Amino acid sequence: MTKSRSDQMVERLRYMQAYAPDIEASAIVSVDGLIMASALQQGVEEDRVSAMSAAMLSLGERISGELGRGILEQVYIKGDNGSIVLTAIGEEAVLTAMARKEAKLGMIFLEMRRAAEDLVKLVG
Repeated sequence: MTKSRSDQMVERLRYMQAYAPDIEASAIVSVDGLIMASALQQGVEEDRVSAMSAAMLSLGERISGELGRGILEQVYIKGDNGSIVLTAIGEEAVLTAMARKEAKLGMIFLEMRRAAEDLVKLVG
């Protein structure tokens, strides 16, 4: 039996989290704020994650363009309890990952870039 695109996306998120265990949760969100796939922790609201991810991506793209930094690749947010990294998946979606406070960011950036490259085929 063939897996649906959504199932394939969830599988890729779980694979990414297995290779970068400092990622606690992740989601794929369309640019208009709809959840496409997620591997979120219990108690995390998909709708909230998707809306905020789309808003941050849009704002990041605008800032990057307005300030002459070119096409946005990534948004990084650091808080007291960890980080949130958003990476564009082509022009249609964003990959959002929530990482632990003591996360190795280089590994997270690498795994997210690899995942985004794979996910472009499923999103488009």
